[in-house]
Amino acid sequence: MNKELFKGSVFLNPVPAVVITSKNKEGKENAFTVAWTGTICTNPPMLSIAIRPERLSYEFIKETMEFTVNLPNSFQVRETDYCGVISGRDIDKIKKLNLTSKPGHHISAPYLAEFPVNIECKVKQIIPLGTHDLFLAEVMGSHIDKKLMDENGKIHFEWANLINYCHGEYFPMAKKPIGQFGFSVAKNPIIIEKFAHIKSYVEYSIPKKENNNSLTKKHKKKKITKNKKK
Repeated sequence: MNKELFKGSVFLNPVPAVVITSKNKEGKENAFTVAWTGTICTNPPMLSIAIRPERLSYEFIKETMEFTVNLPNSFQVRETDYCGVISGRDIDKIKKLNLTSKPGHHISAPYLAEFPVNIECKVKQIIPLGTHDLFLAEVMGSHIDKKLMDENGKIHFEWANLINYCHGEYFPMAKKPIGQFGFSVAKNPIIIEKFAHIKSYVEYSIPKKENNNSLTKKHKKKKITKNKKK
């Protein structure tokens, strides 16, 4: 595997694309898109988001120390992108996109009813890092679309058609698993059979790029002949 060496840069991809909703003490609401988020603790349940200090939502969240993480599906990719490129200082994005803002159950920050998963959070710590500040927050509760739960109460996030953000582009989440935690050392015959087709690959295939600017010898000849006639 031949590799190219790059200087320090975060090439961690893909990451989830989420929409963060917040409300300031005056009652003004805002929604903006975040790709830098992640789970950081199980007990207490905690997650993190990274925000630039110049963002309007930064002001709202720092003021109230609350926010909600809304997970969009693939059909809401335009809304997700819009919330990331338009400032809440210029327009009410929630109203513009005809999204339904619902009051939080545990916090004052709203959640978006149309999005399949909503996670209510209280900020516990803010860490200045550089271009972004890291908000560490405890999860107070979540709203899950009942359509994502099977008869046994298991949540199937793959049914939600969630969005991945990868190097500037949005991709849908795969619906079929290629493994599950611990399957590589599983002794359960059911699990072994389920993922028996999965093999290890050292190399991966990269689609060949087509050079649209290149002309075949035949096309080049025709082009030259045509120019001569002129």
